[in-house]
Amino acid sequence: MAKTVMNPQRLANFSAIVQAGSISKAALGLGCGKSVLSRQLAKLEAELGARLIQRSTRRLTLTEIGEQVYAQAQQIDRALSNIEQLTGQYQSEVKGRLRVSCPMPLGQRHLVPLLVEFTQRYPQVDIVLSVEDRMVDLIAEHIDVAIRVAHLEDSTLVARKLTDSSRVLVAAPSYLQRRGTPTTPADLAQHDCLVYTSGARTYDEWGFIQDGQTTVVKVQGKIQINDGMSLAAAACAGGGLSLMDRLIVAPELARGELVELLTDYSLRPGLPVYVVYPARPWLALKTATFVAFLQERLFAQ
Repeated sequence: MAKTVMNPQRLANFSAIVQAGSISKAALGLGCGKSVLSRQLAKLEAELGARLIQRSTRRLTLTEIGEQVYAQAQQIDRALSNIEQLTGQYQSEVKGRLRVSCPMPLGQRHLVPLLVEFTQRYPQVDIVLSVEDRMVDLIAEHIDVAIRVAHLEDSTLVARKLTDSSRVLVAAPSYLQRRGTPTTPADLAQHDCLVYTSGARTYDEWGFIQDGQTTVVKVQGKIQINDGMSLAAAACAGGGLSLMDRLIVAPELARGELVELLTDYSLRPGLPVYVVYPARPWLALKTATFVAFLQERLFAQ
């Protein structure tokens, strides 16, 4: 025999009828018609296969089973009230667990220090950060917010642009003392170059722009690495020239551990950086606050 799926709204209406003492008063309080409420009560009794209220012209009287159902209905009312209170708190207070995803270099370099600041500012928030370079599925993996470095395709996600990533050619002073400083893109053929790889792809064609003309140089080197932070470390160690996202090597440039080269040339632009989150009718206050915080603080000059 198929199990009956009870309509919780009919239980709530039944509870309202009992509390009001009549269908008419309950309908007035609920803002609906008396006939509508009567039909809802009849449908509930049909679902349960039992009469809940004895009707008369003067009063309503609960049957024995009606009294038991009413006791359970009150528990549902309390649960619904508690749920409304909880959701109200989460929409009025910055609190709860926030799951965040970010590519490894940006997470290590820029995001992690800000997470400490955010949790100090909002102590009722717990953050779970996943630092990984794969494109996570926010919906399937229950991620609230993700940082993405990419040209985004149309999707169900909401995207807020944080910055444009520019590229820079860098080398350590120790390498330049040993091998000399290139003055044109053609000079790169005589230098060791640190090359970024991703999967089967090797990014060994570097483009430089001057006076509207683009020069593409195919570089060579002894070291290929699939991680931006490791590439920066190899450059700092004097391993060669490297074409990097400025966001990754900004601290090393500021400290003089790396030197920017071929500044008379423009480089092909890097990828834009976005903060993305699932599109929902009601965005949790913790998520909205965190996104606004990132727009204010991440990559702020």
